[in-house]
Amino acid sequence: MDIRELGQGSIKVLLVDDHQLFREGLKRILNMEDDMEVIGECGDGIQVLEFCNENKPDVVLMDINMPVENGVEATEKLRELFPDIKVIILSIHDDESYVFETLRKGANGYLLKDMEAESLINAIRSVNQGYAFIHPKVTGNLIQQLRRMTFVNEAGAMRERVLNDTGVKFVGGDDNPLTRREAEVLRLMSEGKSNKMIAEHLFISEKTVKNHVSSVLQKMEVDDRTQAVINAIKYGWVRL
Repeated sequence: MDIRELGQGSIKVLLVDDHQLFREGLKRILNMEDDMEVIGECGDGIQVLEFCNENKPDVVLMDINMPVENGVEATEKLRELFPDIKVIILSIHDDESYVFETLRKGANGYLLKDMEAESLINAIRSVNQGYAFIHPKVTGNLIQQLRRMTFVNEAGAMRERVLNDTGVKFVGGDDNPLTRREAEVLRLMSEGKSNKMIAEHLFISEKTVKNHVSSVLQKMEVDDRTQAVINAIKYGWVRL
């Protein structure tokens, strides 16, 4: 396929899905954005590698269930051959096993096909800038799976967990700890609660919750709440 001339700074997107009608609808939505351009479409994983070998998209939107080669296999090969290309899984599956497998293979994000167009567009921009993005609907399942995992230190011994009465200990230690309220917000974030749900649970305003979340991200030195939650659980800062 011939690639159209792109404006400076445009995000070059490759659509990978075996349903042509779905690709067409998605293409129309993305091409309406000034900073995005769909430069190609593929119906299976093999075509993805062939396309990327000749054309270098910035972001690949990849379905999981496809003929010839599925999205998981294609993602692994794509990330090995073209590590600079970002891969976002766009799937109907919200099972955490799919999420973990695709992230393990190198995907930069995992989205569901029923998400709103505006959220999808923001996710593409975020991933293109180097951030990870996981659909909020699957975050709860992901957290439950993380809670079942056992994290050990380099020697193979169980990591010692020092917890305060909120169930959280900030890695920064006493020099820069989370406040009690920030710790509560982090714990509720780890349960998959939205800002609105956290506000209702703590009887505070949603704006106040947003301020606490921003402070938590800054202190934990991460860029988004997903990274904060994953790190908090992985390193034992949230009680499992």
